Amino acid sequence: MTTVSETPQKSMVISRRLRESIRLHLESIYPDKDSRALTRQVLEAFWGDGAVPRKRGRVAGNNMWSADNTYVITYGNSIIDGEHKPLSLLQDFVTENLKGVIKGVHILPYFPYTSDDGFAITDYRAIDSGLGGWEDIERIGREFRLMSDLVLNHCSSQSSWFNEFRMGHEPYKDFFFTASPEDDLSSVVRPRAHPLLRKVETADGEKYVWCTFSHDQVDFDFSNPDVLLEFLRIMRFHINRGVRTIRLDACAFIWKEIGTSCIHLPETHEIIRLMRLLADFSEESIVLITETNVPNVENLSYFGNRNEAHMIYNFSLPPLIVHALLTGTSQFLNAWQMAMPPAQMGCAYFNFTASHDGIGLRPAESLLSEDAISQMVETVKGFGGRVSMRQLSDGSMRPYEMNVSLFDALKGTVRGEDDHNIARFLCSQTIAMALEGIPAIYIHSLLATSNDYEGVEKSGHNRAINRHRWNYDALQEALADETTQHAQVFNAMRALISVRTRQPAFHPNATQFTLHLGEKLFGFWRQSVDRTQSIFAINNVTDETLEIPAMALNLIGGENWVDLISGEPVSDAKITFAPYQCRWITNKT
Repeated sequence: MTTVSETPQKSMVISRRLRESIRLHLESIYPDKDSRALTRQVLEAFWGDGAVPRKRGRVAGNNMWSADNTYVITYGNSIIDGEHKPLSLLQDFVTENLKGVIKGVHILPYFPYTSDDGFAITDYRAIDSGLGGWEDIERIGREFRLMSDLVLNHCSSQSSWFNEFRMGHEPYKDFFFTASPEDDLSSVVRPRAHPLLRKVETADGEKYVWCTFSHDQVDFDFSNPDVLLEFLRIMRFHINRGVRTIRLDACAFIWKEIGTSCIHLPETHEIIRLMRLLADFSEESIVLITETNVPNVENLSYFGNRNEAHMIYNFSLPPLIVHALLTGTSQFLNAWQMAMPPAQMGCAYFNFTASHDGIGLRPAESLLSEDAISQMVETVKGFGGRVSMRQLSDGSMRPYEMNVSLFDALKGTVRGEDDHNIARFLCSQTIAMALEGIPAIYIHSLLATSNDYEGVEKSGHNRAINRHRWNYDALQEALADETTQHAQVFNAMRALISVRTRQPAFHPNATQFTLHLGEKLFGFWRQSVDRTQSIFAINNVTDETLEIPAMALNLIGGENWVDLISGEPVSDAKITFAPYQCRWITNKT
């Protein structure tokens, strides 16, 4: 891996406000260090390659995004053919099929790695040779807004950094967090069930390194400022290669302190505030998004006071949508939505229903009852899903996430499989597209990919069930056949996204209010920032045909109301919903 190097001093004009703001953050993170010297190092790390900061930082506002912002989430090798570079195939697929439909592409870690499908990185400045090269990444970045992962918490135990640590070489000998088996670690929040500490032999003797996620993923020690400085250099390196949205992976765990929970510590938030400050002073339009798979209230804290993440993953959404559609009741989904605060100006929710990981259950804690979670888990297992566990402080085990293709998770209801799979699945996607925030669609949801049991068997990991690799010829054949689930879902999704992107009321910061239409419907009202357009997004979460009187909605008199999805005009009489039908009823098309 590229070694840490001192960046030559560059001549650049730094505003006093920027310099002082950096210094104050550093004083909070490293009170025992020379904050002025560290400030110079931060400036050199982030701007020392010739880039220069803005004279003033960007002011948080609603002009950072618009209704046409949508991301697709994919691995670099989700599409293969055994002949061409996977990144080249990915570019061909998104350009040919999604150009003009979506704005952003999130390519999951595309660096050399040893495990966890890319999240045990060996070199943050290289491209996995099996995927392609930087020229492929930069090409995609020129056509779409590129999101890339900054895996802050850990790297591969086989990286050169960790090898240097074991040999006791500077500066890496203090790069990784160590503890003692005798330490009180009872309060540490665990996302996994394996032992937290791993014993390793080093030039300085036996040490126990901290491993939050696996023994191949060794945690960094951010109490060493050199670690932070190196990641700021990596951020700049990626920005210079076209990355404009930076995903801070597993950032909740980056600061450790023995005797605490080692999650969401004040220094963690302060580091993210520093990164936000640097992003806001960058000439490039940089957006930070935090990946914190935790209960809802904890997740919301990463907005800070409009000074941390620009976007946060809406982690509670996937389990709540799945529960509503499996049970036919929006009770819990409604309760959650009514309690959700609107994102602050300059912030946005990142609305997704499925990802490369499973459907997290921690974000559903306190939102779903234990019985509701158990019923959902058992139903999904009946549809071929798997369940991954985590260990609690008392040693007991608890479900951490459901591992399943979302399309297969919605094969039926708690009563079993039925014939509404496609309609139910599209309902889940339509809900997410209409909610306040920015939609993000996993490629295997876009393609209605089923459970990949062969992938699970080959890898031995539950998460492989939703990480299928499509042969490009087979994919094109499936999409060309309108009778396949893949073509039906893909075409419907493209049409929905295309409609969505033209509606001012779907701006990520447009007003939203929850409608009270009973438990069989999930509805909410969106209004554009300029108040010219209203959309009533109403979704039937049951397999029944339902009717509501038009007067149940506050349809403004004198306006012509129409359903954007079906194209049907809405009269003053009753509005009918087929099983799992969704309507976007608006006064302006």
